[in-house]
Amino acid sequence: MEFDPASLILLNVIMACMMFGVSLSLRLEDFKRIAMAPIAPLAGLFAQFLLLPLATCLFTWALEIDPELALGMILVASCPGGSFSNIMTWLARGNVAVSVSMTAVSSLAATVLTPLNFAFYGWLNPHTREYLTQITLEPGGILLLVLLVLALPLVLGMVTGRKLPGLVTRSEKPLRIISLLVFLGFVAIAFSNNFDLFLERFHSFFWLVVAHNLMALSLGYGMGVLLKLPVADRRAVTMEVGIQNSGLGLVILFTFFPEAGGMMLITAFWGVWHLVSGITLSQIWARTAHD
Repeated sequence: MEFDPASLILLNVIMACMMFGVSLSLRLEDFKRIAMAPIAPLAGLFAQFLLLPLATCLFTWALEIDPELALGMILVASCPGGSFSNIMTWLARGNVAVSVSMTAVSSLAATVLTPLNFAFYGWLNPHTREYLTQITLEPGGILLLVLLVLALPLVLGMVTGRKLPGLVTRSEKPLRIISLLVFLGFVAIAFSNNFDLFLERFHSFFWLVVAHNLMALSLGYGMGVLLKLPVADRRAVTMEVGIQNSGLGLVILFTFFPEAGGMMLITAFWGVWHLVSGITLSQIWARTAHD
């Protein structure tokens, strides 16, 4: 895929701004909530950082999926939950407190677990191992990047939100909307510059992303059912596991693997599809009583 390296700084800034905007409303209480009522958030985090990457590795291994596409799926599965999961949970009449707690903790945990899971499961799958070696994986570099675009903006956002609550009220919504629009515009430009490649490979990645997202949603919901969580908590866990921070995946790819077109196609389309599936599921659940 063709990509202007000069735009890389812009993409990192967009990602950091999105994380900063999301964390403006976060409080330490969101982390304490897990200690007070840990079952639902921990179930979601277990499904997100252990079950989903493992299932993705086994899925791509069993079906012998093209190494680039398989690594794209493993990278997405290694990313933390996306901030839109909070909105989807609210629309689905789920437990927003559980969702926010999971987003906050998973974003911090991702500083270590995202590069670790990507490197480990990419190596574990024999079909992706050789390709992973060819693209020269740098776990240390990925760790530093994730710290800069996730952890640092999250901490700064929380501090700013606590010190300047008035600023949060005025700027949180506009900042989220603007950064989302700019990010979607960035992805649209990347796709338009590679439109022929997109059409050529569409049949190979479309159903993979759909199946992968369905797997993520099912794992989250399955954990909720297995642990007999309340319906509202189950919905929050499902959304958190099914809505991944694919934007972080794109930042990692553009920074370290700009030549990996297949990985970018999977990751970019994930960013579109999980919004479609999340909104659809939330609307179905919004019309369903908490049985």
